[in-house]
Amino acid sequence: MKNKTVIITGASTGIGKEITKHFIAKESNVVMNSSNEENLKNAYKELGSPSNVIYLVGDISKQETGQKLVSLAIEKFNTVDVLINNAGVFSPKPFLDVEEKDLDRYWIVNLKGTYFTSQAVIPHMIQQQNGSIINIGTVLVDHAIDGFPATAPLASKGAIHALTRQLAAEFGKNNIKVNTIAPGIIRSPLQSKIGIEDADSLAGLHLLNRIGEANEIAEAAYYLATSNFITGETINVAGGHTVGHAI
Repeated sequence: MKNKTVIITGASTGIGKEITKHFIAKESNVVMNSSNEENLKNAYKELGSPSNVIYLVGDISKQETGQKLVSLAIEKFNTVDVLINNAGVFSPKPFLDVEEKDLDRYWIVNLKGTYFTSQAVIPHMIQQQNGSIINIGTVLVDHAIDGFPATAPLASKGAIHALTRQLAAEFGKNNIKVNTIAPGIIRSPLQSKIGIEDADSLAGLHLLNRIGEANEIAEAAYYLATSNFITGETINVAGGHTVGHAI
């Protein structure tokens, strides 16, 4: 991935920031994105303001943001080799309490954001006859939990899982690989945002009896970005969350 160009959305905190850090260490060119200008600037500074990194503030649910990200990448680094659709929103809410505005929020940010940003990069990847798109889903699409009601965000994440497979089918002939990473419970600022004060208390959901770390998602993203023969897959990075239970 040295000198390859990677666009990472939701790059200012948590998993996105850790993915950015990982690709910087691999000497990739990185275009960071977030809708929060203050967080994005702070993250850029904390990462050392490296010369091989640029950032763009923008809402990925708007088509123009994806187009701007691609234009910036081409202008600065000449290629777009990898897109990591990490930006998204997620929080629990009982099904019977979900309102239309809740559904709209998740569909607009999670699905439309992933959709539009992918739509912006694929023409350039077709020209190159090479590229990798990595979406972020969740193990909860395939392994629902009674005590964590989240139908609204899960519907949007399930759509991302489906989108992954269809894009892989449509653009495999162009050597564009499209995959999803489905994280389990990962230590990140998201946990406190959704009201989980002690993320480690959820360790028992995983067969390895611990929660995951953000760098483990970053390692998976790097693996998929460098793989030439994996596409259309959902990779669970979840410590065994989906395959069994400890009792």
